[in-house]
Amino acid sequence: MVIQWHAHPGSPYVFGLVGVDHDLDFPEPMPVVGISRSARGYCITLVLETMKTYSSEDGLTEEALVTKLRTCRYHHLFLHSSLRDNSSGTCRWGEFGAGGLLWGECTTRHFEWFEGSPVTELLHKVKELYGLDDGVTFRNVTVPSESRPRPLHLGTATQIGAIPTEGIPCLLKVLLPLNCTGLPALYIRDLLLNPPAYEIASTIQATCKLMSSIKCSIPEFTCVSSAKLVKLLELREANHIEFCRIKNVVDEILHMHRSTDLKEILKLLMDPAWVATGLKIDFETLVNECEWVSERIGQMIFLDGENDQKISSYANIPGEFFEDMESSWKGRVKKIHIEEEVAEVERAAEALSLVVTEDFLPIVSRIKATSAPLGGPKGEILYAREHEAVWFKGKRFAPAVWAGTPGEEQIKQLKPALDSKGRKVGEEWFTTMKVENALTRYHDTGAKAKARVLELLRGLSTELQTKINILVFASMLLVIAKALFAHVSEGRRRKWVFPTLTGFSSSKGGESLDETKGMKIIGLTPYWFDMSEGCAVLNTVEMQSLFLLTGPNGGGKSSLLRSICAAALLGICGFMVPAESALIPQFDSVMLHMKSYDSPADGKSSFQVEMSELRSIISGATSRSLVLVDEICRGTETAKGTCIAGSIVETLDEIGCLGIISTHLHGIFTLPLRTKNTIYKAMGTEYVDGQTKPTWKLVDGICRESLAFETAKKEGVAETIIQRAEELYSSVYPKALSSGRFNTQLAQVGSEGAQLLSNRTQAASLCHKSKPTNRMEVLQKEVESAVTLICQKKLMELYRQRNTLELPVLNSVAIAAREQPPPSTIGASCLYVMFRPDKKLYIGETDDLDGRVRSHRSKEGMQNATFLYFIVPGKSIARQLETLLINQLSSQGFPLTNLADGKHQNFGTSSLSLGSITVA
Repeated sequence: MVIQWHAHPGSPYVFGLVGVDHDLDFPEPMPVVGISRSARGYCITLVLETMKTYSSEDGLTEEALVTKLRTCRYHHLFLHSSLRDNSSGTCRWGEFGAGGLLWGECTTRHFEWFEGSPVTELLHKVKELYGLDDGVTFRNVTVPSESRPRPLHLGTATQIGAIPTEGIPCLLKVLLPLNCTGLPALYIRDLLLNPPAYEIASTIQATCKLMSSIKCSIPEFTCVSSAKLVKLLELREANHIEFCRIKNVVDEILHMHRSTDLKEILKLLMDPAWVATGLKIDFETLVNECEWVSERIGQMIFLDGENDQKISSYANIPGEFFEDMESSWKGRVKKIHIEEEVAEVERAAEALSLVVTEDFLPIVSRIKATSAPLGGPKGEILYAREHEAVWFKGKRFAPAVWAGTPGEEQIKQLKPALDSKGRKVGEEWFTTMKVENALTRYHDTGAKAKARVLELLRGLSTELQTKINILVFASMLLVIAKALFAHVSEGRRRKWVFPTLTGFSSSKGGESLDETKGMKIIGLTPYWFDMSEGCAVLNTVEMQSLFLLTGPNGGGKSSLLRSICAAALLGICGFMVPAESALIPQFDSVMLHMKSYDSPADGKSSFQVEMSELRSIISGATSRSLVLVDEICRGTETAKGTCIAGSIVETLDEIGCLGIISTHLHGIFTLPLRTKNTIYKAMGTEYVDGQTKPTWKLVDGICRESLAFETAKKEGVAETIIQRAEELYSSVYPKALSSGRFNTQLAQVGSEGAQLLSNRTQAASLCHKSKPTNRMEVLQKEVESAVTLICQKKLMELYRQRNTLELPVLNSVAIAAREQPPPSTIGASCLYVMFRPDKKLYIGETDDLDGRVRSHRSKEGMQNATFLYFIVPGKSIARQLETLLINQLSSQGFPLTNLADGKHQNFGTSSLSLGSITVA
């Protein structure tokens, strides 16, 4: 027999999972990677054996390809023979020029060479590697790369922290809250490294804008690995836990479909999910199939809250015995499907209890009646877990004289207990023939019931495998939804904004795009600073062409370049940006080059590495590119380095790209450069107490001051060294000193103040209110009515005091179990009521509703607590209403857990802002 599947680090062993009651830590699948070269550039092909899919991406630069290798955990690496042939026609690949970076990356890894068609032959290698039949087919999930920015270069990805790099602020960490990890974080990282097509980026931005504005509660967004779904259903090893998770996935899709606010978001997420999965699913098909899957799982699987399958319990048998024997199959499927098997187990359990009572209980009673305080007989009925049996355990219980007293007949029937191999268990364990027969019967019926349960679970796996494309698509859609909701929440907290995305030229087909050559970012802040804390210097960048940037050490040149690069990348991905407002073109590539280090493994100096990276940047730059180079040609002698830098500036100026070249090579301004559009910019300085200090502001002009001596002194270099350096400087550059240490021509750029616009949304959506069906729903309706009435009366009182002409509006929003607050609550003062499972209430107020909800639910027994919240104008009003509600609801007979908080007095101030609220 040929084994068609085996375990490896990216696809762990799953056999037997269907019968256990715990989950499996299933990592993301590791692909087999093939690298080749074509006329368009480098090509990478990824084959996922788990998913039976493959994708190819052609036309990659060497740096982009190395970035993909650095961020991809693969199972096996194959290099195509086309890589050996360089432009000179020899096979000395990687020795000089193109291929060196890739060769250096590959030589540190294990790989194999292959020939033939890069895709066809690689799929053949995969089938050999995994022992698959030739008839197994792989689905092509390659997404067209037209109208899509190029993947990030390795230097760009590391210098903005898209790939975690020591000493570099990590961009990924500021895009999401700290509690958002796993699959959503991986999706965001992959989107940054491989920016989406312009239409998809616009869709992502439109989705995020809707997410930012909704007021209703949102689902938890169950995240399930697509590879895990495929593998478990394919092998029929999905257990009841996995089926419940699958039901959560489709139920959350249906929840979004039925919600007026979330339905449009669901529709917008269809295209990003298509790009991520390669599956084109119709919206109505998705909804209908999710309904079928939810109904089918609901018909079969035992769900939370159901209680029709209780573990057997009898007085004279330890409860742990029945718990261990029956918990492995009860609570998996609904009782209606295993009624006959359950009935047999219950009859066998009752029979076992009867014989244990008849054979063991009289002995125990006898021992209790005759036992002496010290050294007397002992005996009890115990569960022997290792042997899955209930036996009598005792010593010194046999009578010295048989006198026909109670229990003697049962003692005569005892025999030593034996293990499964017929060996005596010990001197103190005893049983009887009737007990052993009853145990055998009970175990047989339990095994039969468990086998039936596993049969039903495997049958359900077979049914759902026919819907695997829908499940993969739905699970990926929820991963994207969770990632984007998390990003919007963090972006709102940091006070980031949505940029305006513009095109460079008219689109095909006559559809006109906003044609804007330049990029304009107002109030730009470094992404690693938190704007909500107000600790960063803001800059305005209005770029129509190439900037040649100068400035002192520590003046903010590198920070500015990183900030612009991050803002542009976030914008073309559809994300929020760290600014007050932004207009960002749809760049075809964003390239950042910072300082270079030598590469001893490749035999390259730092200047060689820099030239190699700049060669790649220049060869890939177009008029639609953003090119950012920090301290160009820093690794060689000044005169020739200045000339190389000048020539590169001329080349980029002729290409017509946007970008910034920063330098300390001030001799570049004396070169006869043939530039048409390059503009001189500088990082500003100011005199404070006789010293020159940086302002970290971008201004017009040239700054020839480096503040080198001041920087050295600040970092602790000996004063004698600095003094001698100044003497040497004055002897060589007397003219520079005679004209004052600085020769700057700086024109401060006036910045227009950002205008904050707030649009009041007064549209209210009507939703169908179902009639309460249980005590908790009745309680929620009563509390909602009471809270609304109390708040209405209080706010009307404040309304009369202020003589406000407009009556404020106050809307209540419910957060059900497995739901969470929307991003619109970020930073807003909220009053909330928590409905505990014990029917008691907790009244609170907070400016961080999401954190407070998670904190409450993290406590034991509170996982499914529900909430009702109101957004109110300011913390002072929230505190007043909190105290008022605690006292009023308590006096009306509602059970509260925090009555002590009702003793707070004098919360709030007399200056109340009521203009944005009306009680409905």
